[in-house]
Amino acid sequence: MTGGPVLLSGGNPQIAKGDGDAPVQAYIAAMPGWKSDVGRQLDALIERALPEVRKAVKWNSPLYGVDGKSWFLGVHCFNKYIKLAFFNGAGLMPLPPVDAKDPGTRYFHIHEGDALDESQLADWIRQAAALPGWIP
Repeated sequence: MTGGPVLLSGGNPQIAKGDGDAPVQAYIAAMPGWKSDVGRQLDALIERALPEVRKAVKWNSPLYGVDGKSWFLGVHCFNKYIKLAFFNGAGLMPLPPVDAKDPGTRYFHIHEGDALDESQLADWIRQAAALPGWIP
């Protein structure tokens, strides 16, 4: 992929940080293989669940927020899956299935071929947006 975005170790695209939809769309376009289609599906799902969602790319990961200062969700590519990080995920019901070093954070992993439960994801997104977010 000459001239395209560099994939960091683990398969995550290296995208310049920036606020707004454009850097998030650049990240999604650079997601390797099947992950790009899932990235588009997730981004559209988040926009449907929260039409006023705020977007940015920081630390080579798309972030989603609602209040202008904090973030409720991050997306990160790994070689074999996409990780959704709900920064205050311990407050979601039902809990996203994967725990984190930070006891407040919960993860949801998407592997190739997984059927997305869009209803559950949209519910988690709306719940997460209503909780205090992560402020870097």
